[in-house]
Amino acid sequence: MSSLLQTPPQKTGWRLKAILTGSIGNLVEWYDWYVYTAFALYFAPIFFPGDNKTLQLLNTAAIFAVGFLMRPLGGWFFGKIADQKGRKAAMTLSVLLMSFGSLLIALTPGYDSIGWLAPVILLVARLLQGLSVGGEYGTSATYLSEVATPERRGFYSSFQYVTLIGGQLLALGVQVILQKVFLSPEQMHSWGWRIPFVIGALLAFVALYMRRNMHESVNVAEKKEGKGSVVVLFKEHPRAVLTVVGLTLGGTLAFYTYTTYMQKFLVNTVHLSIERSTQLTFFLMLIYAGMQPLFGWLSDKFGRKPLLMGFGILGTIFTIPILTTLSHTTSEWQAFFLILGALIIVSGYTSINAVVKAEMFPAEVRALGVGLPYALTVAIFGGTAETLALYWKSIGHESYYYVYVTVCIFVSLIVYTLSRDSKNGSYIDKELKEQ
Repeated sequence: MSSLLQTPPQKTGWRLKAILTGSIGNLVEWYDWYVYTAFALYFAPIFFPGDNKTLQLLNTAAIFAVGFLMRPLGGWFFGKIADQKGRKAAMTLSVLLMSFGSLLIALTPGYDSIGWLAPVILLVARLLQGLSVGGEYGTSATYLSEVATPERRGFYSSFQYVTLIGGQLLALGVQVILQKVFLSPEQMHSWGWRIPFVIGALLAFVALYMRRNMHESVNVAEKKEGKGSVVVLFKEHPRAVLTVVGLTLGGTLAFYTYTTYMQKFLVNTVHLSIERSTQLTFFLMLIYAGMQPLFGWLSDKFGRKPLLMGFGILGTIFTIPILTTLSHTTSEWQAFFLILGALIIVSGYTSINAVVKAEMFPAEVRALGVGLPYALTVAIFGGTAETLALYWKSIGHESYYYVYVTVCIFVSLIVYTLSRDSKNGSYIDKELKEQ
């Protein structure tokens, strides 16, 4: 019996190269995506003049959220390409589009120069990047899951979030180096914030070259009805689609709370300086990235569901206490360990969510099935996390956000409880056995 899934060469060196190739482009794309929020504290006054820092951040966060609205379109567009034309084609195109968006932001004059056109161009650039990153998740998660060996699929696919976190880590690293070594605070606010966007555009061309030479994980030439079809996806796999939404809901909100929003939280609520907030976030992200393969390995040994359940239970219990305590702390060390504890909890979701979703769909709709419902959920909940948090803070009810995160995690916990372990009955394993 034939299968769309190609059997990868049984060589460790080849497999590691495939993981590296699939991951490096993912790292560059997410660097380009996160560098926006990492440097928003500097360029917000350039595009939105005024004296109210919270209002400026709210405006940049709103554009960040609008960029997420393109992610479902990207999940559909690139997922369709990946299922019909191959993972390689989709991943190559997505990284090229991301680099263009970064270059556009780097070259856009400020409000003082071109008026309202400045925030409009910023918005267009983020829409293009939202389209790109919306397709990147589904295709890279699918690719890494397909090239991995069955007994190490959780471990290998965890590198999808290693590089996703690594993108943010790289953005923060560039920020620390510019702050401490090369530029004064005045230069950073004036023009230095443009440098990381230029770096992102250049790195994307390196990733583009690597992806052009990557091995394909599916048989592109094989004809099979329904490849990349939204109709087939929703008609034949409705339960899996809804499960992806439920799996993602609490996890993505917790992830964006403790990563992208946390740097602003430390400045705006804990009242750390921008420089200290950047340094603290950098080391936390470094540890967080290193935890992902460990949790992925644990899922290979004990199953995916125990890790998801652990995140759901601990996230429901500890989110409000962690964020409340953090908002009142005056100790950097206490802030460090509180956020680290939160990231350990969130790792139960981030380390394995890609492989869990990939294992629920057959090859002909896998990239679409992983990418589209995920992107829809992230656009609604992950993309609005900063905006809601800043809004509730601006009206004096920041604690509302803590309750909101907790409720969403609890909803995901219900889904985890009702779902079967994807490691048992994986579509990828079935396809390998059919060959």
